[in-house]
Amino acid sequence: MISLEDFQKLDIRVGEVKEAAAVAGSKNLFLLKVSLGKEERQIVSGLAGFYQPEELLGKQVILLANLETRVIFGLESQGMLLAVDNGAEVALLTPDRKVTPGSPVK
Repeated sequence: MISLEDFQKLDIRVGEVKEAAAVAGSKNLFLLKVSLGKEERQIVSGLAGFYQPEELLGKQVILLANLETRVIFGLESQGMLLAVDNGAEVALLTPDRKVTPGSPVK
């Protein structure tokens, strides 16, 4: 269990995928450019095998925006997409209607 104060530290926002490409040399990774409205983030995500890059273009996603930058497969990742992973399937969390990129999730 975490406190409400700890949860409130999370900066969870809606993003929109602007670019998606497979990472050379990896079977599992995509390199994504995600718009948060006033800024764009580069995200390395393990969605290959569950999505095709073209399926992700224009898709609104839920992003943990204040995660420390991390280097994955030699590429900088500036956040994390939230998804359901039951071991057999992966499904991105998305808003149920279009909203402004950068909108906070509360």
